[in-house]
Amino acid sequence: MADEQVAAAPAERTADTLADRLKERIYATITMIAVVVGLSAGEAGTAGALATVLTTALGLWLAAFVADQQAHRTVHRHFATGHDLRRMLYVSSPLLSCAAGPSVMIGLAALDVLSLSTALMTAAGVAIASLFAWGCAGGLRMGGGVLLATLAGLVDAVIGVAVALVKTAAGH
Repeated sequence: MADEQVAAAPAERTADTLADRLKERIYATITMIAVVVGLSAGEAGTAGALATVLTTALGLWLAAFVADQQAHRTVHRHFATGHDLRRMLYVSSPLLSCAAGPSVMIGLAALDVLSLSTALMTAAGVAIASLFAWGCAGGLRMGGGVLLATLAGLVDAVIGVAVALVKTAAGH
């Protein structure tokens, strides 16, 4: 019995790591929706929009990394190194990658393939679709069937949009 618990621990930690990484991805997605919607309502050019998207992603990542290190130091009485540091970097990396889609769309706007406003709203739409997809995936993994998974996806997308709109209205 004790051997089974020891064998199960690494898989559980891996699942926890993946859950933490997905949480960061969803948080970053919601934040980026707010940023691109806010940019689409403003007067930023392509360079300003790109700088805003990239600095937002970098700021999110740095804030998460500093918070993780501070929490680790406080609890464990030393800086995270080795495995713990690699886990922190792995879990927080979606905070950086959330800038990829909007950056590509802004790049297309810079090349005059589409307007900046269209590029930003397309980036927001893709991000909303990803929230829906993650909600559906979660619903399916829980065994709820297609109808409940679709409902979960819709709820997640609506909540994500609502949070993004609140963040936008608050000027974040």
